[in-house]
Amino acid sequence: MTLTLVLGGTRSGKSAHAEALAAATGLPVRYVATADGSDASMRARIDAHVARRPGSWSTVEADGSLAEAVSGAQDCVLVDGLGPWIATRIHRGGGFGDPSRLPAIAQEIADDLDRTTATLTTAAHAIVVAEQAGEGVLPPDAASRAWLDLLGDATQRLAAHADRVDLIVAGRVVPVAGSAPGPADAALRRHGDRDVRPGDADHAVNVVAGGPPRWLQAALNGALAEVGRYPDERPAIAAIAALHGRASGEIVPTNGAAEALWLLGPALRPTLAACVHPGFTEAEAGLRAHSVPTVRVQRDPDRGFALEPDRVPDAADLVVVGNPASPSGTLDPATAVLALRRPGRVVVVDEAFMDLVPGEPGTLARRALPDVIVVRSLTKVLGIPGLRAGYAIAHAEIAERLRAVRPPWSANTLALTALAAAAAAPSELSAIARRAADQRQDLHARLAAIDGVRIWPGAANYVLIAVDDGEALVAALRAQGIAVRPAASFPGLDARHVRVTARDPGANARLADAVAGALA
Repeated sequence: MTLTLVLGGTRSGKSAHAEALAAATGLPVRYVATADGSDASMRARIDAHVARRPGSWSTVEADGSLAEAVSGAQDCVLVDGLGPWIATRIHRGGGFGDPSRLPAIAQEIADDLDRTTATLTTAAHAIVVAEQAGEGVLPPDAASRAWLDLLGDATQRLAAHADRVDLIVAGRVVPVAGSAPGPADAALRRHGDRDVRPGDADHAVNVVAGGPPRWLQAALNGALAEVGRYPDERPAIAAIAALHGRASGEIVPTNGAAEALWLLGPALRPTLAACVHPGFTEAEAGLRAHSVPTVRVQRDPDRGFALEPDRVPDAADLVVVGNPASPSGTLDPATAVLALRRPGRVVVVDEAFMDLVPGEPGTLARRALPDVIVVRSLTKVLGIPGLRAGYAIAHAEIAERLRAVRPPWSANTLALTALAAAAAAPSELSAIARRAADQRQDLHARLAAIDGVRIWPGAANYVLIAVDDGEALVAALRAQGIAVRPAASFPGLDARHVRVTARDPGANARLADAVAGALA
């Protein structure tokens, strides 16, 4: 069980934050309402809260015992909030009219809160909202002072048991203790390079084989004379801007596409991020590292892993999607990606593999949209994973926010040289993309002809397959000196799934023969 305590003043945004945390668990939610709706104005507040909550959530009113209201919850329980519940207990016990009753009422409340804390342990996630009260003078009447004392004592005891405590001020989250909800997921940081041993035939890493092309090598050799000075990113920015038809102020060079994705949390500070999976996992890893509540939106393999915008929660104010997606290679039309847009939401499109698709159909790089960030990488197409050459394209205001949290000299001189050289050689990039597409089509045809292999159409330089025992297949190929990428670390996939990178026809043939032999 994980316990999160959300504190804040009246109208601070604490309930909305707690609801976002609950939605981020991806579990069924039991909402425990504590306010007394007998007053008309309070009823209007309650109705507004109800209207913004998902219809799938169940609601239980804490009519008396809070422990009874949370009893039996196994998935996610959200208690909103402690202050109204304590005030209602004092009111119904007659404490506001007869102070002599307050000691007995206080004991009843304390006992119920102890039972509540114990009962919450049955839920996978528990979120409790409480007022951050008592920062001014003491109230003049005994009942209000009792309310303040009980609330303060309850929040301190809950905080002592909580895995996370957030203070909400003016709608902004101030982490007091703990980190993002949910256990740390080491699988999010797993990548294909760890699967390749020296001498292996590499079908695990989705980088174009052969290293940088000669024209790029020449440019990099010429740039070595410049490494004695700090990097100047302006020429690379101008070249990339011209390539995509965007303004220079909209281009942010980064230390690979991964860094651009890691900037999203501190730059945008979303209240709820939705990551479309299976997809490149560093986006979610970066958001969680910056304590951003994150929910996963799964692509359906039986629908060809196609993007379904309606699956994204309305509450998400940041959505990250890959196009083409990894590891499925799914290429979604621009209309599907644009359907993710909502007022108050930023859509981030990871196009790290788009330059491996001839003609780049579906790209949004040339669309100057105020709420869309496009992340690109030259690592794969140019075979330069050691240089970390990437960039983000965004509206000038968002681009400036990304730059504000980017480390200084993030892109080194050689990476900037690669960006500028590639931007000036679109025909060379197109030739690489056509070759990669031919290699993928060749590998797809060979694997599709093998009994026991399920394969999905894709547009990047890799193929996602599923077999009955993916772990056994990976081990059998490894024994023959062939490295492939187990795909179980991608959310939504399992040990049956394996990603294989396309190479030249001879290498593809050897891989397909090895797969057929292993399955036979």
